Amino acid sequence: MRPRLCVCLMLMATAALAQLPQPTVRVTVSSGAGPIEGAAVTVSGHSARTGQDGVAVLAAALGPVEVSVTKDGFFPARAALNVDAAGEWPLQVELQPRPEQQENITVYATRNDVRLQDSPLHVEVVSQDEINEEIAMRPGDISMLLNEMGGIRVQTTSPALGAASVRVQGMRGRYTAFLSDGLPLFGQQGAGLGLLQIPPMDLGQIEVIKGNASALYGSAAMAGVVNLISRRPAAEPVHEFLFNRSSLGETDAAMFLASQLTPHWGASFLVGGYFQERQDLNRDGWADVPGYARGVLRPRFFRDNQHGGTALLTGGVTDEDRSGGTVAGAVLPGTGQPYIEALKTRRYDFGGNVQWVLGGRLVLTTRFSASDQEHRHQFGDGIEKDRHGLLFGEVSLKGASGKNTWVAGVADQRDVFRPFNTPRFAYTYVAPAVFAQDDINLASWLSLSASARLDFHNRYGAFFSPRVSALLRQGGWTGRVSAGQGFFAPTPLTEETEAAGLARLLVPAPLRAERGRSASADLTRSMGPLSVTATLFASTIAHAVYVDRGGPYSIVNLAGPTRNGGAELLATWRKAPFSATASYSYVRSSELEPSGRAEVALTPRQSLGVVGMWEKEGLARVGLECYYTGRQRLEYNPYRDVSAPYVLLGAMAERQIAPHVKLFLNLENLTNVRQTRWDPLLLPSRASDGRWTVDAWAPLDGRVVNGGVRFSF
Repeated sequence: MRPRLCVCLMLMATAALAQLPQPTVRVTVSSGAGPIEGAAVTVSGHSARTGQDGVAVLAAALGPVEVSVTKDGFFPARAALNVDAAGEWPLQVELQPRPEQQENITVYATRNDVRLQDSPLHVEVVSQDEINEEIAMRPGDISMLLNEMGGIRVQTTSPALGAASVRVQGMRGRYTAFLSDGLPLFGQQGAGLGLLQIPPMDLGQIEVIKGNASALYGSAAMAGVVNLISRRPAAEPVHEFLFNRSSLGETDAAMFLASQLTPHWGASFLVGGYFQERQDLNRDGWADVPGYARGVLRPRFFRDNQHGGTALLTGGVTDEDRSGGTVAGAVLPGTGQPYIEALKTRRYDFGGNVQWVLGGRLVLTTRFSASDQEHRHQFGDGIEKDRHGLLFGEVSLKGASGKNTWVAGVADQRDVFRPFNTPRFAYTYVAPAVFAQDDINLASWLSLSASARLDFHNRYGAFFSPRVSALLRQGGWTGRVSAGQGFFAPTPLTEETEAAGLARLLVPAPLRAERGRSASADLTRSMGPLSVTATLFASTIAHAVYVDRGGPYSIVNLAGPTRNGGAELLATWRKAPFSATASYSYVRSSELEPSGRAEVALTPRQSLGVVGMWEKEGLARVGLECYYTGRQRLEYNPYRDVSAPYVLLGAMAERQIAPHVKLFLNLENLTNVRQTRWDPLLLPSRASDGRWTVDAWAPLDGRVVNGGVRFSF
């Protein structure tokens, strides 16, 4: 009887235990945007999916319990519990979004060709999709693409001809280096009229480094770098044709072809014609919109062999005639004479870069370029001709060892300027250099980048340019800190002399090299479809070159430093089919002018932009934009000392009407803001530098409607 009794007691105990409450784990999965549905939760080998409330409940055993959570688009997460009693054990798990859109974005301006999110140096990227949106708005040049980026202002420098420069975080345009695939193909003139001569149709990506980048690219990069990355041939051939016409008489026609020629060689070809009729919008006899006729031709050849290295060869020809001033039959007040300002530009360039894999993890890179630019500038009865040439060569070696990725190399650049009518301003600058950079991944949450360059300038001596950057990541937060030092070899080519010429310019004393320092810190938080970045920046420039137009038209070094400081805020929200971007910039820039310290002219303290887009892939896209520009200090303007703030509104639509045909319509400046609605553009009398107009602080063209068709085969 005793064995039967034991068996009965065991069965009764087992039944009693089965009736006791079993422990469970209630896992709530969320992100910064709220609960996450469909996340896979695993507890002690058993899995379940979260519901709409982000909750999954699974049974658990007593003792230590491991919980893992995975979801596409998010980093996986793990947690542990010590379950020591029956009942429900709650657990909160927050997933951090994985920046999938950045996974395949490689930035090249940093020299180490790293992924965007892994770069300690803060780089802003305009993607191919964003470039395609802007092509429908401004197919002739990249000025609108850059002007819509936070902290960047495309400033008109010559109202008569429409020339513009790019001011990065309040610094003047001459301090920004414009590169094409890392090559200075545009010489030192990319920030002037060259900016308006670069079509975006053959671009695949635009990279912008803000802040002193002389440690990477020498003298021309004291404010930053704009690197234009070309479109590479894809597996399928690309044949694109574009035609655009605007309400102001602009006509654009362009063709882009790209194809693989062999398994390792590909080619692309861009040819375009861009035309604008002169327009006198306020009927004062002066052309508010200059006329131009421009032709651009650019072939490129690419070699891509994963085991044998890569290569790029490119060449280009730009031919443009641009004219402004009085319109037909009109004369300047007080003179009874017409006044024509015109510029003929002929530019030729050639360059390339070649990479060889030497074995192991060593890569040898050679870059080279040559450009030659001829100008014939007419200022009324005066003619100024010049020729500008630039030769560039660089050899570097890149390697990786453990946590370090390093680059070291030598470079040389020869910059020649020959003004035939004003030979006293001629110069030949030769600047050989050595440089090195080391990126260190100290931990999963910390990376450092240190770079340094030593330039030996033939006129201004040796300059040491260091830069240090750090990347910190924790959860959904990303922070970057950077500081650098650099220099700029002064030339007579400034924003002011591009508008007024050199014939009247005086140089009371030899110019000194400009020295600059900058620092920035930014913090990014990603919360599902929302990403927010806040940036603080500051810079100083010692011996800054200043063009004095108040008395004798002269160029001098300022006695005190130029100071820039401010903040940027950028927020992006993307959830198909909608996307939105909001940017705010605050810039405080001052310089010690001969009359005392004052804010830098034509630098608005505050600017704000909001852009919204709806897009259905392969069907249509519709966008709305709004931009606010705050007050700006004005110089040498008899009508006002401070500009008025203004708001610009715009809208665009694109519709695919056939598999290979898209129609686009763009409405720019719907509020019809024009500077001449406040004050005249013409001066009462000619200024000391020879100009007949005040500086442009607001749009001169007013409302513009353009539309066209884009074919793709």
